[in-house]
Amino acid sequence: MAERSTAAVDVADNSGDEPLAAGAAKATADGVDTQNRQAADGPMPEKEGERASVAPSAAPELHSGHKLARRYRLEECVTRLDGFSSWRAMDEKLRRAVGVHLLPADHPRARSVLAAARSSALLGDPRFVQVLDAVEENDLVYVVHEWLPDATELTALLAVGPLEAHEAYQLVSQVSQAMAAAHREGLSHLRLTPSAILRTSTGQYRIRGLAVNAALRGITSETPQRADTEAIGALLYAALTQRWPYESDAYGLTGLPKGVGLIAPDQVRAGVHRGLGELAMRALANDGATASRQEPACTTPEELAKAVAAMPRIRPPEPVFTAPPEYQHTTYQQGSYGRPTPPGGPVAQTLAVAPPPPPLQSRTGKALKWGVAALLIAALGLGSWQLADTLLEHSNQSSDNQHQPTTTGDDAPEKKAPEPIAIKRGEEYYPDGTPQDLDGVSHTYDGDSSTFWRTRTFYDGPEVKVKEGLGIVYDLGAEQNVSAAEIALKYAGNHTTVTLYATKNMSSQTPVSSMKKIVGATSSNSALKLTAETPVKTRYVLLWITAMPQAGADDYTKPGYKQAITDVKFAG
Repeated sequence: MAERSTAAVDVADNSGDEPLAAGAAKATADGVDTQNRQAADGPMPEKEGERASVAPSAAPELHSGHKLARRYRLEECVTRLDGFSSWRAMDEKLRRAVGVHLLPADHPRARSVLAAARSSALLGDPRFVQVLDAVEENDLVYVVHEWLPDATELTALLAVGPLEAHEAYQLVSQVSQAMAAAHREGLSHLRLTPSAILRTSTGQYRIRGLAVNAALRGITSETPQRADTEAIGALLYAALTQRWPYESDAYGLTGLPKGVGLIAPDQVRAGVHRGLGELAMRALANDGATASRQEPACTTPEELAKAVAAMPRIRPPEPVFTAPPEYQHTTYQQGSYGRPTPPGGPVAQTLAVAPPPPPLQSRTGKALKWGVAALLIAALGLGSWQLADTLLEHSNQSSDNQHQPTTTGDDAPEKKAPEPIAIKRGEEYYPDGTPQDLDGVSHTYDGDSSTFWRTRTFYDGPEVKVKEGLGIVYDLGAEQNVSAAEIALKYAGNHTTVTLYATKNMSSQTPVSSMKKIVGATSSNSALKLTAETPVKTRYVLLWITAMPQAGADDYTKPGYKQAITDVKFAG
């Protein structure tokens, strides 16, 4: 009998059915170098954990086309190591690509892999690549996880060059916050390598292999928080310098010179952002303060996340616009084609242009002028007669209207109904730096009622108390008169409070207090209609949730105060 996990799981909509492009700049979604068919994540430094000294069982002899649970069809083997194998597969039930880790049920690490996968699935944090299933069946143990074809490994990004300061800031900020949340739930990674970090097409960083990658390889640590913090420091160091902060080469990066120890990033590469370089040293130098500034070392992801938040925000670079080339005037010179150039270079030819003859000076022209004049006189006479007739008729109608009663009530013209406004794009609004469901924003205006954007589960409510609110900013493409909205909700119940604001941009740094309120309302069911007394002209609209109903557990979240939006429509 198959043993299936009942853990809550998340399904990302951006999973596709093709792996990342092969080559030096891309790796598959399972962290495998597609050129030499070897694992791309390589060995971790010994101090990050110790590998269990067990003899691995033989990897199951499976082939492309084999089907697991009559659902997952194996398509391409991307890793075969230590008695387990990893595959790109197709979920034939949901028609999407997934990743699958396979190992024999009698493998020494089979139990720990199942436990790690189920614990990771229970976290349900969208910043991690989600575990979709963990199964023991037919002497096999397999773990199914998301496959993100539109994501790029940090390994591939660093192969091109070091990251720009704002991008490196986003990397350390998002990864440290995600790992801090995982450690609060008792989960660690222990294998945070560049191949474990994926950057999506929207600029968000996703972490794969939480707890599972270490369990597959038998990696443990007595100080997991410290190990993960140092790994984040190594990622930041590599992002700033394009060098691995240890003497050995790894992940396609050159290590530091032997015998010099750990040196500051700005000593490796010129132009490194000073604050980010010191932050990398504080995470790497876990035994004490850095040499450049007497700041305490960061020994946990929580401390590192707070140190990042305390830094001045690094703004993205201004877009560079290339000026169009200056317009080149050209002159056609008659008779110069095919002629040899004189020794002194080309000589400009000056051509005498004869003035045009006076127009209509011939006999035919004079006759034409008199004909046009006669037509104009006739047209003026006819127009004057028609104008007089129209004025007389209008005067008679006005006289008749004075004796007719004025129409009121039902005879008055009806008020024009609001017209639908198309949504061009949307982004999550999270001024506190903690998003809810970045990949689900597009589901709120895709026209599919089965997809949605969801919040996390909160234990205090119905008002959102741990933050100001939760929201999404929509771009209408151009300034529109917004006067109404229809919002379809997943969870019915009292206390869903939504307010629409007009804002100047889509940035999460714009405070709500600076925005203009359009309309607000509270719903008691799964639909909410809002109508403003006066339309507000704006291009960007913030949908701001400040209270949510209480709902039970489902396939995605735990019981508590939460809400999900399936469809949003604006009108004006």
